[in-house]
Amino acid sequence: MVLVVLALVLWGAGWWLNTRLAEGPHSGTSAVRLAIPLIFGATVLVMWELVVRGLNVPLVILPAPSLIVVRFADSIPILWADFVQTFVKGALSGYLIGCGAAFLMAVAVDRSEFLRLGLLPVGNFVAALPIVGTAPILVMWFGFDWQSKAAVVVVMVFFPMLVNTVAGLRETTAMQRDLMETYAASYWQAFFKLRLPAAMPFIFNGLKISTTLALIGAIVAEFFGSPTLGMGFRISTSVGQLALDMVWAEIVVAALAGTLFYGAVALIERYVTFWHPSQRR
Repeated sequence: MVLVVLALVLWGAGWWLNTRLAEGPHSGTSAVRLAIPLIFGATVLVMWELVVRGLNVPLVILPAPSLIVVRFADSIPILWADFVQTFVKGALSGYLIGCGAAFLMAVAVDRSEFLRLGLLPVGNFVAALPIVGTAPILVMWFGFDWQSKAAVVVVMVFFPMLVNTVAGLRETTAMQRDLMETYAASYWQAFFKLRLPAAMPFIFNGLKISTTLALIGAIVAEFFGSPTLGMGFRISTSVGQLALDMVWAEIVVAALAGTLFYGAVALIERYVTFWHPSQRR
């Protein structure tokens, strides 16, 4: 119980420190904005360690962070192979194909009222389909390797990206479009000089949403059939073996990959849409 009491004291100290930093005179600086989540995360990890050891929580219920770190360090070759199989081959390839196809389709929808009225409602219906229903079908169609995982990702990211891009391309006002017409601009000239730049915040919104959907789709698809590697395969088999430390190690890899992927897209957005009010400081 001493460790549990120490964990509660640590939580109170971390809360007090973060409150002082958030409400202090330097709360708007980059250093403070970075320090607050780091302190919060470190506090949670140390509390987790102390509570698990203080209450003697079994490994099959919740492993301590120190055990997860040891398993992570001992399994780097396995984790790397799983990362390549799931993220690079499955999630990233499906993300690029799905988002690229959605952008091209959005341009076609923008030029065709028939497609806009006919495809978008169907897209909303398909986007609402549960992945646990579509993933097994796509695995049977495309096989058990990464191609079926990429197909699942394509289905998951296509329609969110399509809807956001179509909304962005229609963002310009009638006065702006009339101004381009007075300059005798063609459709494609107005597209590249007016409508596409105006749609960039919407496009990047779809890209950021799709980063998380891509990784989730690739991992979940591996539960329905995969080779003897991949994050989803490893999590499924490790749960059956009661190796919860390995499960958490894979979760750490997935969290890091998803965070870095989202951050990379957000960083690109910051430089592409520097003119947008959301990027101003």
